[in-house]
Amino acid sequence: MSSTASCVPAVGEEEISSIGRGLCVLLGVSVEDTQKDADYIVRKILNLRLFEDEAGRAWTKSVVDRDFEVLCVSQFTLQCVLKGNKPDFHSAMPAELAQPFYHSILENLRSSYKPELIKDGRFGAYMQVHIQNDGPVTIDLTSPMGPSDPRQLSKQEKQQQRKEKTRSKGPSESSREKGAARSRRDPNASSGADGDVSSDREP
Repeated sequence: MSSTASCVPAVGEEEISSIGRGLCVLLGVSVEDTQKDADYIVRKILNLRLFEDEAGRAWTKSVVDRDFEVLCVSQFTLQCVLKGNKPDFHSAMPAELAQPFYHSILENLRSSYKPELIKDGRFGAYMQVHIQNDGPVTIDLTSPMGPSDPRQLSKQEKQQQRKEKTRSKGPSESSREKGAARSRRDPNASSGADGDVSSDREP
């Protein structure tokens, strides 16, 4: 997949930005978005394997791998929800907050990649966006939302700690503990090697 894209204002002949091969990213900022959401989106934009490799194999290379460009366009309407047949945009971050947030994502993209390959439109402008898709392929990318309830956060942290402790023991130690427990329950139980299957043997 590849695309060529340009952003131009609705009135006038000035072309704001254009790219050759690469990604055209329509970026909507939610009122609940944080820096973690921004970091996730930046990482995914640069690393999603959306392009073919030199041998023509699809879904193997990222924009970074192929040295392609990225055009970002602020798009608050992506946060639209419908109330009946009327669009509602209360989920979108207010413009006075969204603008610096959007520009911080652009700066993050530039510092994480080649700044000359990151292009953008004009925040809040009424633009005509011309996109020529080779595909066409559209990926809906949403940052994962974590729970806001402190009790739920604490529960998740404890679950993660238990998982880490289990992993740190290693499978061999865990298996030895299970074997020892079976032996303590029935010292005469057979392993089944001679055809005698113990009632304590796990399926």
